[in-house]
Amino acid sequence: MKRRQLMRYVGAGVLGTLGTTLASQFQLAEAQSASGTLTVKWLGHTCFLFTGGGMRILVNPFRTVGCTAGYRPPKVESDLVLISSQLLDEGAAEGLPGNPRILFQPGVYQIGGIRFQGISIPHDRYGGRRLGNNVAWQWEQSGIKLLHLGGAAAPIEIEQKILMGRPDVAFVPVGGSIKAYNPREAKDAIAVLNPKMVIPTHFRTQAADETCQGDYGIEPVDEFLTVMEGMPVSRVNSDMLTLKPSDLPQDGAMIKVLSYRF
Repeated sequence: MKRRQLMRYVGAGVLGTLGTTLASQFQLAEAQSASGTLTVKWLGHTCFLFTGGGMRILVNPFRTVGCTAGYRPPKVESDLVLISSQLLDEGAAEGLPGNPRILFQPGVYQIGGIRFQGISIPHDRYGGRRLGNNVAWQWEQSGIKLLHLGGAAAPIEIEQKILMGRPDVAFVPVGGSIKAYNPREAKDAIAVLNPKMVIPTHFRTQAADETCQGDYGIEPVDEFLTVMEGMPVSRVNSDMLTLKPSDLPQDGAMIKVLSYRF
């Protein structure tokens, strides 16, 4: 999607306190409550829908091409859309139902009683010189601290780590390619972040077609799980996960692998 198209979606008031009227004081209190419930639905690749605290947040809607060819188009209703890059597998926000707000640039935003931090990190291993920068998104919803790394490909530097904090749940790309962590790079990022729960993203499934190869090809999640040997793994036989703060490990960390329903 071209930059000017994104600007049209976002509107002139996006940088600042846009959308503060999206939620009432009741919704604000609910969003910050540690007793809330968060529903996470995997829509394929790095795309997830987060529902909780009176907000529906869609991250990284995509076009169905290449490594995402076999997924259903993620045309779901949401209040807010977060985009990590303007590549087709992370920033195809046109045609979404309703009239959601769209954020695509790094910065701090206050929307619906939730503070969002967009953090720039290179989208390649060359300081962003080939594919530009990726935006990782950090926020707290239903009492759970979330970090979605999008298509990060570079090591996490100290300045980025300070902004990211320690997430309760980290969504980490693991399938490799020119524009996202390979399994060992993902392991290094997880060691820096020290999250309580890891949900792997950006890995090869049966959705990929014959163009998902070469520099842009991605590997199955099993290679990442092998590298992460020793960390408990739970395979969820669903594309949806419901979480409360009390569900998170009190000691150590674990990996949750969601299943896409083809």
